[in-house]
Amino acid sequence: MNPASAPPVRAQRPSPRGWLGRGRGASNYVQAPAEWRGTTVQVCGLWPFAIGTGTPMVGVPIGRHIHTGATLCCDPISWFQSAHLISNPSAFVLGKPGIGKSTLIRRMATGLSGYGVMPLVLGDLKPDYVDLIEALGGQVIRLGRGRGSLNVLDPGEATDAATRLRAAGFAKQAAQVVADAHGRRHTMVSALLTIMRQAPPSDREETILDRALKVLDERHAGVPVLGDLLKVIQEGPAEVRAVALDRGDRTRYETITEDLEASLIGLVGGGRLGELFSQQTTNPMRRDKPVVYDVSSIEDSDMDLQAAALLACWSAGFGTVNVANALADASLEPRRHYFVILDELWRALRAGRGMVDRVDALTRLNRTRGVGVAMISHTMSDLLALASEEDRMKAKGFVERSGMVICGGLPAAEMGQLTSAVPLSRAEQDLLIGWQDPPAWDSTAGREADPPGRGKFLVKVGGRPGIPVTVELTPVELSINDTNELWRTQSRIGAIADAGRGGVV
Repeated sequence: MNPASAPPVRAQRPSPRGWLGRGRGASNYVQAPAEWRGTTVQVCGLWPFAIGTGTPMVGVPIGRHIHTGATLCCDPISWFQSAHLISNPSAFVLGKPGIGKSTLIRRMATGLSGYGVMPLVLGDLKPDYVDLIEALGGQVIRLGRGRGSLNVLDPGEATDAATRLRAAGFAKQAAQVVADAHGRRHTMVSALLTIMRQAPPSDREETILDRALKVLDERHAGVPVLGDLLKVIQEGPAEVRAVALDRGDRTRYETITEDLEASLIGLVGGGRLGELFSQQTTNPMRRDKPVVYDVSSIEDSDMDLQAAALLACWSAGFGTVNVANALADASLEPRRHYFVILDELWRALRAGRGMVDRVDALTRLNRTRGVGVAMISHTMSDLLALASEEDRMKAKGFVERSGMVICGGLPAAEMGQLTSAVPLSRAEQDLLIGWQDPPAWDSTAGREADPPGRGKFLVKVGGRPGIPVTVELTPVELSINDTNELWRTQSRIGAIADAGRGGVV
């Protein structure tokens, strides 16, 4: 045979597991290849062996993808303003207690503060955020019986801001600031009456309150309080009597306003809500620093006062944000961005019929650019456990309208309600159900075992597949993020007592 026409000899190649045969080094176990992370500039020469992470890298670093280990960056402001991944700069966080909802939001607040965004915690009931805001050099406003007051009729900085705007030639913007302050005060007085009565004021009473507030602003010098509003209604000026439709009969007017007057007397004189909202504000909120309203001194059993305090804090906070944006739009102050945190939303919604409308009115008034909102609750059942079907649908809309929904561990019974607002695959539902399981029994470890779902969340945006992530904290964050500090302190005290009796610490 001619050598030139002989078939080529195929070079031997190893199998995927190495050279087969005795003594040739075949491996029964193939190790996973090492993985490194780098920028496109650094790894461009490794093509085609480089792949994308599959998770957004815009915003605050939250943690790592549970399956791939890729870093996830996530916050409502960055995803709305920079990444354009969501159409509304808001997030709704759902999950059972103890899984780390507040820790997740604290991480977002910490990262956003590094970007120049100021966190506003409008009502801290535990408290979970006081140490963080103090560490960031912010303002801590303590409210409670004997600890501090928040005047619901205080327009805040709206009056001074309107004066500055008029002086600079922005009369229309000044009128808008004044109107917004009036609307918030009216909403807050109506909300307090709703909590007092467990029912909203009538249409006639709403109109009387609106006109009485305007008369009060015209006649009163300085910042009024609820007692001044009560005096206006008791005096019955012509403007108020006209909207009350008393037909020129003083006796008829007194009959019409009797229930309203009685409720205001309850607010001014104490009652269930105490004097927390009827005195001058003890610590006015600043707009150039991170702020937290510490209402942890209010007992959990006093749910009416807690709900009223949350609403008052939300109203004051959104009013301050509106003033800051109005001054920035007129180039009278630098633009400030805020990250507003509304924790324990369910407490306010359960305070009485019509409270959903009050919360919706407060949050919808904040539609300015660069302001992110995070709302936190436990389960969908909290939002849907309201008396009327109308309120339940509105509360459900809070979740549906959010730019992103972040879910932690939830029971299986929640899946039907949750999927009606947020589309979840079967695998995503199983993941959330598994995260809500309690920790394994461990009586010999001598330490608290972590639940399987602690620090794990699923980030959902519309119908896109959810991103499962594990929140990772730095040592500095761990030192100020212990929400079980009181329990640990009690455990240490018990251990010391055991040691004194000859026990083992």
